[in-house]
Amino acid sequence: MGETCIRPECSGAGTIDGDGYCDECGLAPLASGTSATSASASISASASASSSVKVVAGATCTRDCTGTIDADGYCDECGLAAEAGTLPFVPSARTEPYSGSVSSRTMSGRSRSHRSTRTGSGRSVSVRSSTGSSGSGTGRRGNLGAGLVTVPSIPSADPSAAVLTDPQVPERKRYCSKCDAPVGREKNGVPGRPDGFCTKCGTPYSFTPKLTRGDLVGGQYEVLGCLAHGGLGWIYLAVDRRVNDRWVVLKGLLDTGDQDALAVAIAERRFLAEVDHPNIVRIINFVEHPDLRSGSIDGYIVMEYIGGKSLKDIANERRTPDGRREPLPVEQAIAYALEALPALGYLHARGLVYCDFKIDNVIQSEDSLKIIDLGAVSRSGDDGPVYGTVGYQAPEIATDGPSVASDIYTVARTLAVLTFDFQGYNTTFKFELPGPERVPLFARYESYYRLLVRATDPDPARRFGSAEEMADQLTGVLRELLALQDGRPRPALSTLFGPELRVVDTELTPDPLDPAAAALALPVPRVDPADPGAGFLATLVASAPAEALAALATAPTRSVELRLRALRAHLELGARVDAETELLALEQDHGDDWRVVWYRGLTELSAGRAEQAAGAFDAVYDAFPGEAAPKLALAVCAELLGNGQDAAVFYRLVGSTDRAYVSAAFGLARVLLAAGDRAGAVTALEAVPEASTHYTAARIATLRARLRGRAPEEPLGPELARCSAQLTALSLDARRTEELSVEVLNASLGWVLAGSAGGVSGTAAIGSGSSSGSDSPVGSGTLDVLGHRAAERELRFALEHSYRVLARLTDRAEIRIEMVERANRARPRTWV
Repeated sequence: MGETCIRPECSGAGTIDGDGYCDECGLAPLASGTSATSASASISASASASSSVKVVAGATCTRDCTGTIDADGYCDECGLAAEAGTLPFVPSARTEPYSGSVSSRTMSGRSRSHRSTRTGSGRSVSVRSSTGSSGSGTGRRGNLGAGLVTVPSIPSADPSAAVLTDPQVPERKRYCSKCDAPVGREKNGVPGRPDGFCTKCGTPYSFTPKLTRGDLVGGQYEVLGCLAHGGLGWIYLAVDRRVNDRWVVLKGLLDTGDQDALAVAIAERRFLAEVDHPNIVRIINFVEHPDLRSGSIDGYIVMEYIGGKSLKDIANERRTPDGRREPLPVEQAIAYALEALPALGYLHARGLVYCDFKIDNVIQSEDSLKIIDLGAVSRSGDDGPVYGTVGYQAPEIATDGPSVASDIYTVARTLAVLTFDFQGYNTTFKFELPGPERVPLFARYESYYRLLVRATDPDPARRFGSAEEMADQLTGVLRELLALQDGRPRPALSTLFGPELRVVDTELTPDPLDPAAAALALPVPRVDPADPGAGFLATLVASAPAEALAALATAPTRSVELRLRALRAHLELGARVDAETELLALEQDHGDDWRVVWYRGLTELSAGRAEQAAGAFDAVYDAFPGEAAPKLALAVCAELLGNGQDAAVFYRLVGSTDRAYVSAAFGLARVLLAAGDRAGAVTALEAVPEASTHYTAARIATLRARLRGRAPEEPLGPELARCSAQLTALSLDARRTEELSVEVLNASLGWVLAGSAGGVSGTAAIGSGSSSGSDSPVGSGTLDVLGHRAAERELRFALEHSYRVLARLTDRAEIRIEMVERANRARPRTWV
C-alpha cells in the first residue's frame, strides 16, 4: 500500500491505495517480482496477436468531445466507450487453479475429474427408492397445495405493467462475471459506471440493457422493455408479432462476440425446447440479434411469459410491524415445494439437473406454480461451468458438479429460507442449519426439521434418493403438522410400511408393557417388489412362523427380503439367538439398508433392550420423517424406559395424524393415566374412530380410565353419567355387559355411600354389606346409573342382579360360588 504502480499502461504517477488498486489506472498491481520490462514484453506479444486491441490509456477521445480515455476504457467527459484503436489493455484471464469457491451470483468452475470421496461418520440408512421420477411429466400433481393446503391465489396482472421504467442494476449488486470482484462502484463520490472493465482481471462488464423498446429480435419478437436483471444479463418482455401477439420473455444466452462460440452455445441449449412440464416454463425459440454498440451477435432464449409473483416477492411482502420479513406459513411453503418437486423429478428422469432452485426462480400465477429461468439447467455428467447461488447451492458442487442430490439440497434450503428468519443463510449457515434451540419452528415441528436435515446432509449419498421420495416424505410431514395445528387427522397409506398388526394392552392394566409383544405389533416394512424373493414371499403371507421357516429353507435364492422374513419368524417364535445370528449376517452384508436397521430395533426391543432399540428406530425416523411407524416405535421405547413425556409426544404425533394407528391412542392413554392426566387419557381413547375394529375396546377402556383408581370422595357424578350412557350404547355379549356393569355400579355405590356419610367414612365396598337400608339421594336426586336411581337401595339391587347373571353365565363352579356370595353381600338388608 502506497507503492508506485509499475503497470506500463499507467501514467507512472499512480500509487496503490488501501483497497489494493492503483488510484490512477484503477488496476490491481502486478504480482511481486514482475518487472515492467517483462510486463511490457507480455503486452507487446498480446498486441501483436490482436491488432484490434491497442493500449492507449490516457489518450484523447476521438469522438466529438474533449475528454480522455480512462483506465476502464471510457471517456471521462462523454462517458462513451473508446473507439477501435484506443481500447485499454485487457489482462489475460487468470491461470491459477480454481480455488473451489462458488460465486453467489454467477457460476463456479470445477473439474469433474476430481470427485470427492464419501465422508461422514455414524450409522447411515440407505434409501430403497428410485433415483429419479418416472413418467412423461405431462400430468399434474393437482391444485397447488396437494389437496391439503389452501394457498392464496395470485392474480395475473397486465404484463406491460411489469416493465421497468428506469432499468438499472444497483451498484451493490455489480460483480465481475469472471472473478466475482466488485465492479462499477462509487469512488471518491463519483458514481460507478454501468459499463467498463474489471480492475482485477480485466474482463469487460456491462449492466446497460442491450435491447431497447421497439427492437425487433429475430425478425419476430418486438421488445417492450426490461423486466429484471439476472446472472446472464437483462431479461426482456416482448410481443411475438408472428403468433397472435402473445407475450414472451427474452433472456440472454451468452455474452460473447465469438460467432462460433455462440453457435455452439445455441446448439447445446436446444435440448431445453424439448422440456414439457406444466410446472416448468416453456422454451419457445432460440434467436440471435446484433449488438449495435459492439458489433457482436448475441443469443437469446425465447420463453413463455409467466405472470404472477415470484416466491421472493411473496415472501418480501410479508412484514412484521418492525419491518422485518415475516416467514411464510410452513404449510404454504411446503405446498410450493410439493408442486416444484415433480417438475424437478421430470428433469432428473431425462438426465437433466436444474442447478439453481431458489425463491427467485419460482413464480406463482393464480393457483399454479412455474419454475422459470432454465439458463442453469445442465445435462447430468456434463463437464462445464455450473450456475448456482451461495446459500442454496450444495457444498459438493465445486468438486463433484450438479446431481439429483444437489437439486434436492437446493429445495430444502429454499424451504428453510421461506419458513423462518434465516439470518446468515449465505454466510454463517452457508452449508448448515441452525438447530431447534435457535429456531422455534424446528422445536415445534421436529419431523420438518429432520426432513431438512436429511435433505441438506453434507454427504450427498445420505440425502433423499429422488425428488419423488422427498415429495412423499414431505407430504407425510405436511399431514402431521396440519393435524397438530387443528386436531383434524390427515391419514394416508404408507408406501414403506404396512398397517399395525395388533394392539397391545387394550385393557389398560397396571402391568408394564410386554416388550416382545409390543415389538411384534409394530408395522412391518412392505416387501420391495424389486427383490428377487418378492414373488416367493407372496405365498407366505398367512403362514405360521414355523411353517414360514420351513418354506424359506426351500427358497431358490437368499434375497434380503427372504432373510428378513426368516428373522421375523425367529422373533415370533421367541428364538432370540437365531434371530440375532440372522441379523448379524444381514448387517454384515447390508448394514446401511434401512430395513436391516429397523429389524435391529425390533430385535433389541424384543430382548427388552429399549434404549438400544430406540437408537435404531431414531435412525429410521431420520431417514423417513414423514412415516408414522418409526415414531410409534420410539413411543413404545420411551414408555418402556419410563420417559412418559417423550412417549406422549410420539404417541400424539402418530394418533393425531392417522387415527387408524389405534395403538397410539391406547399408548397415549397409558402414559397420561400414569402421569395423572385422566381427562387427557379419556380424550385419547375417544378419538378411536367408530369404523375401527378396536372401537369397542377403546370405549371399554374409556370407562375404566374414568373410574379406575378414583376415590369415592371425588365428584364422580358427571363421570358416572357418561359411563352409564356409553355402556348402554355398546353392543356387547351378556357376560361382558354384566362385568362392566359391576364396575360402574360398584363405583356408583361407593360414591353414594361417601356422600351419605359426609364424604369421608362412606367407603364400604360393594359386597361387604351395610347396616343401613336407607335411600341416600345424590345431589339433586336426578342421576340415573344404568337405568337405576343413584340411591343405595336401588344400586344394591342392581349389583345383586348383575352378580347373579354372571353366576349363571360361568361354566366354572368356583366362580359361580364366588358370584353368588357377592350377590348375597351386595343385596340390601331388609328387616322383618
